[in-house]
Amino acid sequence: MSLKVPKANNIQLFKEGYKHLSGLEDAVLRNIQAVSELSDLVRTSFGPNGRNKLLINHLGKLFVTSDAATIIREVEVVHPAAKLLVMASQAQEIEMGDSTNTVIILAGELLKKAEHLLIMGLHPSEITRGYELACKKGLEELEKLSKSSLPTPLTQASLATALKPSIASKQYGYEDTLSSLVAEAALAVMPPNPKNFNVDNVRVVKVMGGSLAGSRVVQGMVFGREPEGMIKKVHKGKVAVFTCALDIAQTETKGTVLIHNKEEMLNFTTGEEKQLENIFQEIADSGVKVVIAGSTVGELALHYLNRMNIAVLKVLSKFDLRRLCRVVNATPLARVRANPRGSRLR
Repeated sequence: MSLKVPKANNIQLFKEGYKHLSGLEDAVLRNIQAVSELSDLVRTSFGPNGRNKLLINHLGKLFVTSDAATIIREVEVVHPAAKLLVMASQAQEIEMGDSTNTVIILAGELLKKAEHLLIMGLHPSEITRGYELACKKGLEELEKLSKSSLPTPLTQASLATALKPSIASKQYGYEDTLSSLVAEAALAVMPPNPKNFNVDNVRVVKVMGGSLAGSRVVQGMVFGREPEGMIKKVHKGKVAVFTCALDIAQTETKGTVLIHNKEEMLNFTTGEEKQLENIFQEIADSGVKVVIAGSTVGELALHYLNRMNIAVLKVLSKFDLRRLCRVVNATPLARVRANPRGSRLR
């Protein structure tokens, strides 16, 4: 005799509030609806006269902004299709530094047009193929329509005039001052072919208590901290860049040392101190006047560097350290030593 197994009609497998969609068209239309809601969220913040949004993120921090990049970064987007759109706008922000709102609005409008085509009976693959053909044709037409009014040898005045409309959309009223500064900074690092311009070569450093009127362009790199030692200024000095800490190496194991008298106490760290002094003496003998540390700087190491008249600067960010090596044409060293094989000190 077999037992009868009861069948459960509604097995609770997911959390409360989930939705079950069946069919390709229904799922695609739901994705389009989610992207349209995200597009409508930032649409009213587009342009120089866009409205500000009041946002409170998951940490309770308050934002009042019309910048689309800030809005989509602080809004918690859960839907997979909307997340793809957020990733596309973030890629635009990293690549070009602007037009994040344009990406979201344009994608939202394209999907709204696709919704009507889906209702008419077209397959999603046919619509995708049509958009790919339209993109190819649009890029060809843009090459024909684009015209450059800038002179071939770029000047600061002509470049500032071209930058004013873009800057005015972000900082209205300060476009004259900012466009001149941006043009000066861009021309300082402009490659022979302007299409190969690297945005990462221009950085902005904010100084607490400063104002826009005090902003200026500096040829080189600016750090928001002073040198660690007593040497504050070096002119035309050789630079050594280390990614490690300037300190006595710490072992992975711990040990116990028994000291019987004062002579043993005095001689306990003499070997380490002598070794550290020899290392920095070799660095000083090689002509180095500035040492850049990518981590902590020990007090004993700082003492020897001050005694040898070597300036010490601590740069904790690995991105700033990499950028600094590009500026001074140096190779970052992973170990503290004078001049290992294959490395350069500049």
